[in-house]
Amino acid sequence: MSIIENALKKAAKQGLVIDSQSAETVKLDVANGQGVSEPSLFASGAPNVEVENKVVTDRLVNIDWQALSENGFIDSNNAKSQLAEEFRVVKRPLVNNIQGSENNGINRSNLILICSSLPGEGKTFVSINLALSIANERDKSVLLIDADVEKPNVAKQLGIDNSRGLIEYLEDDTVNFSDILLKTDLPNLSIITAGKRHKFSTELLSSQRMYLFAEEVSRRYRDRIVIFDSPPLLVATQAQILAELVGQVVLVIAAEVTPQSVVNEAVSKLSNCDVVMTLLNKTRKEIDIYGHNYSYGKYGHF
Repeated sequence: MSIIENALKKAAKQGLVIDSQSAETVKLDVANGQGVSEPSLFASGAPNVEVENKVVTDRLVNIDWQALSENGFIDSNNAKSQLAEEFRVVKRPLVNNIQGSENNGINRSNLILICSSLPGEGKTFVSINLALSIANERDKSVLLIDADVEKPNVAKQLGIDNSRGLIEYLEDDTVNFSDILLKTDLPNLSIITAGKRHKFSTELLSSQRMYLFAEEVSRRYRDRIVIFDSPPLLVATQAQILAELVGQVVLVIAAEVTPQSVVNEAVSKLSNCDVVMTLLNKTRKEIDIYGHNYSYGKYGHF
């Protein structure tokens, strides 16, 4: 029995779901007040699209595009840069897995965890660039969640405030999804920051509310790709906890820096994940792949 199934059974016992067999509650349709058979796993009530859009309008944030470009991230004014092309290669197998999830058996394929073995390998750099690259597609929307709650860096890199975020949502049942969602000036990109520091952050990330949150965003927003920037695997237990919630994991490896034994140890902690991909970051030489040269030497330094 999966962790999600266990969480749902616990939720049923606590009255969070009505039908413990189907793990569904009945949500009232906003338009006519009639029952709709759509899953709703939030303890405090799942946000409908109309409410979400209203709140998001009030919580619009502007990304500091100039700072991003200066720090080596994808430049919004240069769609043909080498870095932009490299992330087109990186994102394609992930997107393909999502589009073919009904046939490939990957559960929650639209939830993607970006992690590394150790600090400084560039996972946040990859998380942000991957989110930007996917959000630039016409028919894809992206939710980037900073789940590195001990050392959050996404908000800082994007030039936005680390406002009420994931920790506040997990800590307080009265905080709704729409309360922590930030809409950015890139139309297809939304952000959830890490929120405040908390001494029991590990316990919050492993809580039933977090499991239900992951299930909710995966089921309710099937057209949205959710990217989690996580803590390093070998530094905090939080990354391994988060890896059990997602369908795909990208392990970022610093080229010529991270020992193979460390990578092997990190991979072993991901043995229960459906899909684990590796991304070699910060290499100083070009790599010939199918006749094309790719160099990650211009990646940011952390």
